[in-house]
Amino acid sequence: MGKIKNLFIVCGEPSGDLLAGNLIEAIKKSNPDIKVSAVGGAYLAKNADQIFYNIKGLSVMGIIDALRKLPKFLKLKDLILQKINTDKPDAIILVDFSGFNLRLARAINKLIPCIYYVSPQVWASREGRINNIRKFISKMIVLFKFEEDFYRQHGIAASCLGHPLTDLVKPTFITKNFLENFRITSAKKIIALLPGSRKQEVRQILPLMLKSAQLIHDKIPLTQFIIAKSPNLDTQIYRNECKKFTLDFKIIDGLTSDCLNAAETSIICSGTATLEAAIIGKPFVIVYKTNLLNYLLYRPQIKIPYIGMVNIVAGRKIIPEFIQFGAQPRRIADSIINLMQNSGKANQMKQELETVKASLGQPGASERAAKLILEFLNSR
Repeated sequence: MGKIKNLFIVCGEPSGDLLAGNLIEAIKKSNPDIKVSAVGGAYLAKNADQIFYNIKGLSVMGIIDALRKLPKFLKLKDLILQKINTDKPDAIILVDFSGFNLRLARAINKLIPCIYYVSPQVWASREGRINNIRKFISKMIVLFKFEEDFYRQHGIAASCLGHPLTDLVKPTFITKNFLENFRITSAKKIIALLPGSRKQEVRQILPLMLKSAQLIHDKIPLTQFIIAKSPNLDTQIYRNECKKFTLDFKIIDGLTSDCLNAAETSIICSGTATLEAAIIGKPFVIVYKTNLLNYLLYRPQIKIPYIGMVNIVAGRKIIPEFIQFGAQPRRIADSIINLMQNSGKANQMKQELETVKASLGQPGASERAAKLILEFLNSR
């Protein structure tokens, strides 16, 4: 291929943007002359030379939302194909966002190498997508060892280099300073609420969490609640829900690790944040709820017994899951109260989270991925 000059990278959601930004930072440290254009957000903007398209408003929750945004996705795909045809990048890196990225890879049809970073969850549902991966993806880099094994069983050479969150999940403050900075008293127990990074998730799940918080407070009055806000969302979305309650709330913007670290326990929307909590090592429970039509359409496709990535990685349910019809405030509150009042249960969960954390690999995953990508492209 010769010397690599230009890369194009595509992600579609905040969690992918975080990992993509870290990857491009590592690539540029290795080769500062590479020019990177991106479909991305705030994290990629720090390291890419050009944000070709900002991902704000791209993430979807369920098939109805995906269908509503279909014209936007089709237009974006055409824009990317035009960009590739004009700029002729040496490769494209696709990060998660499989509903869009696998279709984009098919349209590119190996015109340039397509590298996939953060695997589609084909091991959980719609396994037929693996045929498109085999046909159109030149290199697959995965975050979990079980994914590497899954792909190899299907004749695809995937590489597991560890999870970048082992580097990225670090509290900004020591707990004492965090509490002082946000005027949070140490006289009350802290419970963190993490309602997700998508607007639709927050609107669906935060009310459920707040009702659970009310029940917890009724049982344990010396409690307070911190809400970890996604930096991609408007604070007013959170305030609109919180004003319906008279509890002691703080909305903390963009400091998920600090919120998890300061809390005794947490209620977390299923997603990347469950792995962040595992790395921090504090007890928590998982909740998830979507609209009924989305649930009825997607549930039959799911082939694994758990939804939380922590439980999937552990291979068993080490964290309670409250999903859809089971996501009832009383059940969630009782589980949190049990963790707060049963030190043996909480300590057992902490030990199991340590095992999950160890399975995520050693620090330096982004640097290893960057090295592998550059070596792969240079060898072509």
